[in-house]
Amino acid sequence: MKKSIFAAAFLALSFSLMAQKLPKALTDSDFHANGNHDPKKVELGKLLFFDKILSGNQNISCATCHHPQAGTGDGLSLPVGEGGKGLGVTRNTGEGADEIHERVPRNAPHVFNLGAKQLTVFFHDGRLAVDASQPSGFLNPAGDDLPTGLDNILAAQAMFPVTSGAEMAGQAGENPQADFAAAGNLPALWNFIATKLQGVPEYVTLFKDVYADVNSASDITYVHAANAIAAFEASAWRFDNSPFDRHLKGDKQALSASQKIGMNLFYGKAKCSDCHSGALQTDMDFHSIAMPTIGTGKGDGFNGQDDFGREKVTGDTNDRYKFRTPVLRNVQLTAPYGHAGAFDTLEAVVRHHLNPSVSYDNYDRTQVTMPNRADLDAIDFTILDDPISSQEIKDSSDINKITLSEKEIAHLLDFLRALTDPAALDMRKDVPKKVPSGLPIFD
Repeated sequence: MKKSIFAAAFLALSFSLMAQKLPKALTDSDFHANGNHDPKKVELGKLLFFDKILSGNQNISCATCHHPQAGTGDGLSLPVGEGGKGLGVTRNTGEGADEIHERVPRNAPHVFNLGAKQLTVFFHDGRLAVDASQPSGFLNPAGDDLPTGLDNILAAQAMFPVTSGAEMAGQAGENPQADFAAAGNLPALWNFIATKLQGVPEYVTLFKDVYADVNSASDITYVHAANAIAAFEASAWRFDNSPFDRHLKGDKQALSASQKIGMNLFYGKAKCSDCHSGALQTDMDFHSIAMPTIGTGKGDGFNGQDDFGREKVTGDTNDRYKFRTPVLRNVQLTAPYGHAGAFDTLEAVVRHHLNPSVSYDNYDRTQVTMPNRADLDAIDFTILDDPISSQEIKDSSDINKITLSEKEIAHLLDFLRALTDPAALDMRKDVPKKVPSGLPIFD
């Protein structure tokens, strides 16, 4: 009897200490526009998000790599951008003259809760960040060329996929958008996309209806489009009613016993919250956890196929192989995991965190989810096969070995599943039946 009383007291103390680490529940005030976006602006953004008119060859949309039926990602380790055909895990690398030139070098991140004010750094390497000292209000890859008037960092992010040859612009010589991208003339590129939108009567009507400063077609800019896209993403994909959210709001029945034990581990012994802190489980900082690099990389290191991560932004070698801590809301829906999508299941990536070096050495390549093409397949594992690069990646890890029992791992996974909002399980309503350009939504 005394033993059971002691165990219960210890458990109660443990939960009490853990509660001190828990974040506050999210409210409307934690989101841009206080969570209340103009419905007409949201609808316009929805149409633009699914419209291939934003791409250079008009064959890919934002939704191709960030689809609601694929957890607002694409289900692939590395995306197949402009030139590919199909959707999600069925997408191929294209055919003939239209086939892709390379895999997109980093995993397509999910778009859940990106309208939260606490998210001030975007992209895996943090190359886009809120910075009041910049003319646009953002430290960004375009520098002073980024226009003013963007509503928030989510809108600023929407300015960039259309500028990437591999993602949406296409290759030089194929179309004006691709030519502007290749020349680094981003203002001309954004103006070109705006001109395309100005030529669609339905879009002109919609933009006029949403923006007070749009009185004619010529007033439409790509900034207007980016702001609308951001409003759609922030409104449609805000999910803060998971069992964990309900627990934070005082519903003590929202989590199962197993999930509560997992939460205790997450904020305690497993040390997950050392990086995955705050209301959305991210410290907005950069860490190396010895994630495998696959694919073409970012032009770094061995054969130019490595990805030095944050170092590419800061120039500091101490930042090599560090990537931004991802948001964990709806994490069970957002596989594959890692900056290169190296881990195909939530359990696999959790186990990697427990002992990154050993996990790296025993990496199971069969879990990589990408369409095959002989020339691409031949270079996908260049860095994994290079012992010097691999040792550098392992040595860079910020994580020390953490020992958990199989039961503890199961409890931790139960808690991570409790971060999923049930409303995110069915997002079919977010897909329009058609778009104003008349282009097919999907091939």
